[in-house]
Amino acid sequence: MENKTEKTKKFIKKNLKWIIVFLCLLYFIEITGDVYEKEIMTKDIIGYKIISSFMSDYITPIAKCITIFGSALTLILCSIILLIVIKNKKIGFSIFLNLGIIGLLNQILKMIIQRPRPSELRLTDASGYSFPSGHSMASTAFYGFLIYLIYKKIKNKKIRIASIIILTLLIILIGISRIYLGVHYTSDVLAGFLVSISYLMIYTNIIDDFIGTNNKD
Repeated sequence: MENKTEKTKKFIKKNLKWIIVFLCLLYFIEITGDVYEKEIMTKDIIGYKIISSFMSDYITPIAKCITIFGSALTLILCSIILLIVIKNKKIGFSIFLNLGIIGLLNQILKMIIQRPRPSELRLTDASGYSFPSGHSMASTAFYGFLIYLIYKKIKNKKIRIASIIILTLLIILIGISRIYLGVHYTSDVLAGFLVSISYLMIYTNIIDDFIGTNNKD
């Protein structure tokens, strides 16, 4: 008879995706509650202090360049290009649809929560509400979905691993750039990551059969 430890391991392995969704949403709800209670949290102050300590005339242009990769215009253009060039039109459509859904979800959440952006020091222009970060949400959903497709479809192991690492770093750097540039609180970026990770788990589960990513081919 299997002991409780083995049963627990099997349960976690079988339901890992949904456990991640649950934990991400739970933390998102906690952060959202804190946003309602107090405008600036400890994590916001600490996060900005750490990231802004690297502020310099050399780093600022780099941050502004990185943040472009998470802008609506860049991601929309990338989606359109991929929709055109990818032979499997189901995959191309799923990339475009993915960006549209996450963009709409971000706007809904922003309108519900209506958190003003930081006003102390901005190194670039930004409009609209602050929570959750649109750049963080959109880039995590867009590049995260590309990571999923690469993992499922690219057979060359070296190319697959290198691509996944590069895109993962890009997602993280886009989030950091938003804090560095003073247009988002740390909690905005964390919330954006959490929502998109949860969303991607659900989206890929739904879209899997449609685009044929159950097996690498």
